[in-house]
Amino acid sequence: MPEEDIRAHLCRLGLTRIQADIYVTLLGTGSCSTERLAAKVRSNPHGTADGAPLNGHTLDGELAHLRKLGLITLSDGETEGGEHVPVEPTIALEGLAHTRTAEVHRAHLAAKQAYRGYRRSMAPQGTEDLLEVVRGPRVAERIWNFEETAECEVLRFDTPPYHTHGTANPIEIEKLGSGVQYRVVYSKSAVQNTAYYSINIQPCIAAGEQARVLPTVPVKLTIYDRRLATVSMSYIESEVKDYLLMVHPSSLLSALTGLFETSWRAALPMHLNDQVPCGLQPVHRRILELLSTGITDDTIAEVLGISRRTLSRHVEAINTRAGSMTRFQMALHAARNGWI
Repeated sequence: MPEEDIRAHLCRLGLTRIQADIYVTLLGTGSCSTERLAAKVRSNPHGTADGAPLNGHTLDGELAHLRKLGLITLSDGETEGGEHVPVEPTIALEGLAHTRTAEVHRAHLAAKQAYRGYRRSMAPQGTEDLLEVVRGPRVAERIWNFEETAECEVLRFDTPPYHTHGTANPIEIEKLGSGVQYRVVYSKSAVQNTAYYSINIQPCIAAGEQARVLPTVPVKLTIYDRRLATVSMSYIESEVKDYLLMVHPSSLLSALTGLFETSWRAALPMHLNDQVPCGLQPVHRRILELLSTGITDDTIAEVLGISRRTLSRHVEAINTRAGSMTRFQMALHAARNGWI
C-alpha cells in the first residue's frame, strides 16, 4: 500500500497529519533519534500537517502523544535520550477505532436531536416526531436511502404500484450478501407481473430472500430494522403514488410490525427448502415455486419463457415424481414431504 494511503487511513482513525507522518517515517527507518526523525519528517515529500511548521516543541508533544497511544516507544525505556521505535499497532489502532466509533455515534445522536428540535420548532405537535410525509420525486430517493442503511432485517409487503418503477433491487442483493435478513410477502398481482418477477423477485429469492405470497396484502409497507416503517397506497386503495408516509418508533410502528408477522404466518412460501429431491430438475423447482403462488398457467409459462404445452409436460413429470394424479395430490405430497 502506498505511504500516502497509510497516512490517510491513520488520519481517519484520529491521528493528526504530523503523527501519521512520524509513525510512517519510523516504519521506514526503524529506530530513530529525535533529531534524525525531525529531519526525516521535514524532508517528507508529502509535507506535514498541510504545511504547518515542525519545531522541536511540536515534535516532542507529538511523540509523547504517540507513546501514550501505544504506537511508538523509546528504545531505552523512559529515557528521553533513547531512540524512537514503532510498536505493533493492533491494540492501539483498535482503541482508536473504538474512539472514532463512539464519536460517530455521538454525532449521530446529536444530529437526530437537532432534527427533532427543528421539527418541534416548525410544528410543536407531539405526533410530528412520529410521522413524516414525503412527496413527489424525493420518494424514490428516500426509499433507496432507507434500504442502504438497513443493518439487520427488512420486512416488506410488496404490491404494485412501485415508486422505483418496478426495477431491479441491487441494494437488497448486496444487503443479503452482507447478512441482512429480508422477509417479503408478495401480493398475487406482484407475482403475476412477469417482468417484475424476472428482474426483481426471482433474483432476490436466489440471493437469499425469504418470500411468501398472499392473494392481496393489507398495505404497501416496508419496515427497516424495526425502527422505521414506510407506508404508501396500493392499487386497491388509490392510483396516486406520489407520497410516502414514514412511521418512526411508536405504538403505530409496533402495530404495523405485528400486522406483518400475522400476515407472514398466513402466507404461502414461494421457494423450496432443502428436502426437495436432488434429482428434481431446476425448471421443476421453479414450476413448484410458481404454482404455490396461485398464478395462472399462462403467467407461469410466460415467466419461464416456455409454451403452455411444455409447461403441461413438466407438470406431468412432477406428478409422476410425486406419485400423484392431480395437482391437488401433488400439492399435498409437496406439503407433507416438506418440498415447500
